[in-house]
Amino acid sequence: MVARSSEVRPSAVRHSASPGVGGRRRRGAGRVAGLGLGGAALLVLLTGCDVGKAFGGFGWPQGGITPEANQMYDLWIASCIAALAVGVFVWGLIFWCVVRYRKRGNELPVQTRYNLPMEFLYTIAPILVVSVLFYYTAVVQTDVNKQSKNPDVTVEVVAFKWNWQFNYRDGQGPEANTVASVLGTSEVIPVLVLPSGRSVRFEEHSRDVIHSFWVPELLFKRDVMPGNVRNSFEVSSIDQEGAFVGRCAELCGSYHAFMNFEMRVVSPEKYEQFLAAKKAGKSTQEALGEIGEPEYATETKPFDTRRDGANFNPSDAGS
Repeated sequence: MVARSSEVRPSAVRHSASPGVGGRRRRGAGRVAGLGLGGAALLVLLTGCDVGKAFGGFGWPQGGITPEANQMYDLWIASCIAALAVGVFVWGLIFWCVVRYRKRGNELPVQTRYNLPMEFLYTIAPILVVSVLFYYTAVVQTDVNKQSKNPDVTVEVVAFKWNWQFNYRDGQGPEANTVASVLGTSEVIPVLVLPSGRSVRFEEHSRDVIHSFWVPELLFKRDVMPGNVRNSFEVSSIDQEGAFVGRCAELCGSYHAFMNFEMRVVSPEKYEQFLAAKKAGKSTQEALGEIGEPEYATETKPFDTRRDGANFNPSDAGS
């Protein structure tokens, strides 16, 4: 009788315990599903508002004025939101495990060797996340780097220590002709005049060292290389008129920090008038005055060459 009762009791215990284990597993799966749905709902909620503006663009420059700039900005914001959603999900699991499986007395908790749903989640989920990010990155990168066969405006950007020359060209490539030119000097900031709503191709090369053409609102920063290298990129349109400061973003020498220019975006009609005035032999300042624009740069100023006050032979040395 003792042996029979000892045989029955464990089986009864196992039978009564199995529904509890299954119930706990179902509840755990339900919590995981709830966290996933909560993360998805959070993602939808965040993408429905201007999260970038609320959080300062998550470190990305705001105020892009081209479709390409807006595409890159949107990709960055979506990536940050996705990273936050994954982070919230992971943090939720960590805190839930800390609370759910905290120590309760001296009894050792049930030990499990594997959890197939969890292993599937942390193996497949990262692959899906990386695949989605790679896909959208490739799409945006392709659109941003795309160049048309016949852009509306082609500008040759020539960099030198320490200023800029902008040549308006009648075609693409080094074989094209320059029809008008804007040259910066130590006393006058070069003003690059461009039309709004038109495609613009920038072809860049340097006369001496490596420089970098950068207008923050374009969200482009391309190196200007010496020799036979001609970097080029294109914006499909510039959607906002106004004056925007441009800079050299590559350490190129003593006056690198002062190697600035101004990009002036005007209406297509004013641009044609400006270009006609330049072709007629007028200076950049005279051409700007003809279209009712400020004749000199308004967003930056010429650098101080310090040729008189900081050289070895000041002009007032004999006085």
